[in-house]
Amino acid sequence: MTELRTLYPAIEPYETGILDAGDGHRVYYERVGRRGGKPAVFLHGGPGGGISPSHRRLFDPSRYDVMLFDQRGCGKSTPHAGLEDNTTWHLIADMERLRVLAGAEEWMVFGGSWGSTLGLAYAEMYPHRVSELILRGIFMVSIAELDWFYRFGVSEIFPDKWALFKAQIPESERWDMIAAYRRRLTGDDADARIRAARAWTRWECETSTLLPDAGLAALYRDDEYALAFARIENHYFSHGAWLGHGQLLRDAHRLRGIPGVIVHGRYDLPCPAKYAYALHRFWPDADFHLIDGAGHAYSEPGILDQLIRATDRFAAQTSAIGVEG
Repeated sequence: MTELRTLYPAIEPYETGILDAGDGHRVYYERVGRRGGKPAVFLHGGPGGGISPSHRRLFDPSRYDVMLFDQRGCGKSTPHAGLEDNTTWHLIADMERLRVLAGAEEWMVFGGSWGSTLGLAYAEMYPHRVSELILRGIFMVSIAELDWFYRFGVSEIFPDKWALFKAQIPESERWDMIAAYRRRLTGDDADARIRAARAWTRWECETSTLLPDAGLAALYRDDEYALAFARIENHYFSHGAWLGHGQLLRDAHRLRGIPGVIVHGRYDLPCPAKYAYALHRFWPDADFHLIDGAGHAYSEPGILDQLIRATDRFAAQTSAIGVEG
């Protein structure tokens, strides 16, 4: 039996900085690995989730030069939980600024969950800037996906967690939970904002893995994290992430020729596997791995194994091309 791959050892950034993105936003970034190595960018989930030290460990530090950044309003980026001038297209513009800052003509794009959405949108806009594309937990931000998670679907599988989530909202408003939470997350009552942020974050964290993950579930107790996560995520979902209906699949032809890997848990409840399978059909250049015994989180063993194998393979292929050249 083949041994499952796991994260590389802990590593500290060799460079950190703040990108003045304009519009009042300052975006925190860090670079890890080997300066001058294979360029890559990591896109975190949420939106609003921020980067963590474990994300650095998805890449071989002897081969990669990885840019990680906290998207607008979350993590160490400021203003904290800021919603103004915070859209998908602002984030893509930030990515291009960071690519130029890194001195990369093209780079490998790695994104999971919301990061897969952003990675697809970026690659479809700038295919000539993407050397490879690794996507996990495919999410299209469609009305059907949002209804599945916030109206009827996941509620049937996690009725106990759903009860806690809907308890924050009067029965008369429960027909549209995203809108109801938006009123509280953007309202003037600071205590109500925190209560709503905790409940919103808890619902996602406690439904994201096949088996309970205490570390992930505890994130909702961090008020600073929860406020950014809930406000920004709700903001994006309230606007359909500023994407046209079916846009990411419609424009998948623009990915033609980009080597890629799609990794998805068969029992991913926040992001049903049918959307990953659809992307696989629209983008045949990508390898497709549907992982049995896994949910949504990148840390689940089968998913993590395939992600590490993908980053290793693309690094090895780049090295081999360099030697041949």
